Amino acid sequence: MSDEENGVAAESVVDQLRDRIASGALAPGAPLRDVALAEEFGVSRNTLREAVRLLVHEGLAVHQLYKGATVKRLSVADVHDIYAARRALELRAVEHSFSASQEALDALDIPVSAAERSAAADQWDAAGTHSLDFHRAIVRLLGSERLDSFFRTAVAQLRLAFAEAPHEPEFQSHWVERDRELCDLLRTGRRTQAAAALTHYLDDSERMIVDLVRAAQQHHV
Repeated sequence: MSDEENGVAAESVVDQLRDRIASGALAPGAPLRDVALAEEFGVSRNTLREAVRLLVHEGLAVHQLYKGATVKRLSVADVHDIYAARRALELRAVEHSFSASQEALDALDIPVSAAERSAAADQWDAAGTHSLDFHRAIVRLLGSERLDSFFRTAVAQLRLAFAEAPHEPEFQSHWVERDRELCDLLRTGRRTQAAAALTHYLDDSERMIVDLVRAAQQHHV
């Protein structure tokens, strides 16, 4: 396999592992064993190691002495950094949502409705995934593939913090109704109200996740 082909294969593996992290299928501390994963994805161990190196670069994995690579556990500083990015991108997207097509605005309803159905079925892990999909859809209103790619990684990092919640329904139930409110405000052009709602949403979410991460750090000491 050429270097170019190896790079393409590694990117494909990274995409799949990132999606698993973003969906909650790979939790913080989960081992990334190169032999098993290389066999699963049908790639060489060198390709798999390159994929893991890229995950480390994205802040989704870490190398630990004598343990190999594992999915990262976020620090409080990581959480603050993620939320700085969320405010910059999501609030900007709300401000500029007037330039989005009605089709793009209506598409916001798809993940929100999916989250509501998941919550009604007590499928809270799925509800969390759909909520993150909704916020990715907000950022897509900016119409930038580069920002979409950046935010996809930020969302996967954020999911690592969600995984620290000791009781998933209690944590996720806070956001389904608020996502619906925000979605409806955006779809009907009430940008000022949407910006205010999103600001409160992000403030409350950051405080809650910081508390989760701090509690998890004490538990893992």
